[in-house]
Amino acid sequence: MAGQGLTVSCFLAVVLFSGILTASLPVLQLSAVVGKIFIHELEREGFEYSFTEHPEPPSDSPITFHANLLDHPDLPWWLRYIQRTPFQTGYLYGSATDKEVGTQTIEVTAYNRYTYETVRQTMVISIDPSPDGEIPYQADFFVKNWNVEEVLATDVYELFQQAVDSMWEQEGFVVINISSALDRGGRVPLPIENRKEGVYIKVGSKDPFTECLTEAKSPENRYRCKLEQHPVLTCYDSFSPRFKVDWCNLTLIDLTDINTTETVPAYGDGVLDPGTEFNPPDDAPDRAFFYDFLLTFLLPLLLGLLLCLILAYIMCGRREGVHQRDMKTSEPI
Repeated sequence: MAGQGLTVSCFLAVVLFSGILTASLPVLQLSAVVGKIFIHELEREGFEYSFTEHPEPPSDSPITFHANLLDHPDLPWWLRYIQRTPFQTGYLYGSATDKEVGTQTIEVTAYNRYTYETVRQTMVISIDPSPDGEIPYQADFFVKNWNVEEVLATDVYELFQQAVDSMWEQEGFVVINISSALDRGGRVPLPIENRKEGVYIKVGSKDPFTECLTEAKSPENRYRCKLEQHPVLTCYDSFSPRFKVDWCNLTLIDLTDINTTETVPAYGDGVLDPGTEFNPPDDAPDRAFFYDFLLTFLLPLLLGLLLCLILAYIMCGRREGVHQRDMKTSEPI
């Protein structure tokens, strides 16, 4: 009877836990445009008030998010998720290409780290093609004093837009993409002096590059960068002191110039393109490992045997001198 009671209790616990898992928010309709940064803030308050245990939870509840493409374990390649700590806001961000035009369904699950409750929300992202086509003039800035989740916040994002707008005055200015320096081969900074990871911000325009941008890539400033000196620019005050731009790490892409060779390095995530598979070579030549065996096995064995013989000679073959010494010390005086 005790075993049956325990089984019923476990069954009720599973049922209750399953009910918690099925809690969900209404479907959210979002839109994205090809060639323009997509940013969606995962608002903690909307998920907090859906937890059954705490209808009015405190604002400091630790919540972590997990986002994935519907019926897939991870997000699509163009979309990223960042949340620094469970007490901070999470962001979905990325820049779609023409291949992603259509709709994609994203599932976001919020976990309450105090009560272990979960709330799920479905997001349908409608990806539309760019009405203006591909942006011909693109500049990739490396900002050293911000992390990616800080730039994704609305106020900082708008401040950077204003800084670029004051330097690059035109109407078709857009932010193409934002990515962490860690995703571009950067290293995690040391935990001293409140150092930041850095963030790459790519912007684009239909108008040609301004004089300031071309100055940054001039031979004189390239030489100063080799000497680890700051380039001489006329638009430095447009970003300072809020944004510390590494002007030696500025990349300009002119898609109208077919002879351009300077492009932004693309770092993949190791995932093959859809519909492709890895085909290993089938005509690899045969290789004999006999000499490798002699070098890695027999040579250490011979050296060990030689050392054993030398040690045996020292320990056993030199006993005659020891015996004569003992005989001399044992003679009476």
